[in-house]
Amino acid sequence: MKQAKVPTDQEIKRLLALVQQERHAARNRLALMLSMYAGMRVGEIAQLTWGDLLDIDGGIRDQIRLSSEITKGGHARTVFVGDKLRRELERYRMSFEGRLPTPEKPLLLTQKRTAFSPNTLCQLFAQLYEQAGIDGASSHSGRRWFITRLAHSGVSPKVIMTLAGHKHLTTTQRYIDVNDEMMRAAVEVL
Repeated sequence: MKQAKVPTDQEIKRLLALVQQERHAARNRLALMLSMYAGMRVGEIAQLTWGDLLDIDGGIRDQIRLSSEITKGGHARTVFVGDKLRRELERYRMSFEGRLPTPEKPLLLTQKRTAFSPNTLCQLFAQLYEQAGIDGASSHSGRRWFITRLAHSGVSPKVIMTLAGHKHLTTTQRYIDVNDEMMRAAVEVL
């Protein structure tokens, strides 16, 4: 089975620039960022609620707890919110101008104001990548970018495996992309 393409930095810039011009820019950008900066699967993103992200005071949580009901494999896991993702979540929250939905409401809504299904969100990702001209990209591309970026930044394989929600290191290793530029940089370390 062919794996989803891991976008280059240039392709990501092009994708985000395109998204900024779209009708649902804030929503679409957040969906992509949750994939890229939290390594979340499309099914997990689709099922997020406001209560998953906001603490009792309305602030962004440091961690997002994914219940076993929404994760692949049925194992609950914790997603950590880094600074870039936090800024994106705050930007999205501010777009609601003080009229935040209740905690049980879906974080991302379709044009019809209903929750995304994993399949519908998958289709949105594919459409965005296609419009940005990124061949071979899919809803899994952001997740692969997340795992690849961590691996090439020297993060421990065990930490990456845990962040990805994988049970086996071999699964995590299949997500890591290698290209000529990375190999060239590796030999320059010597």
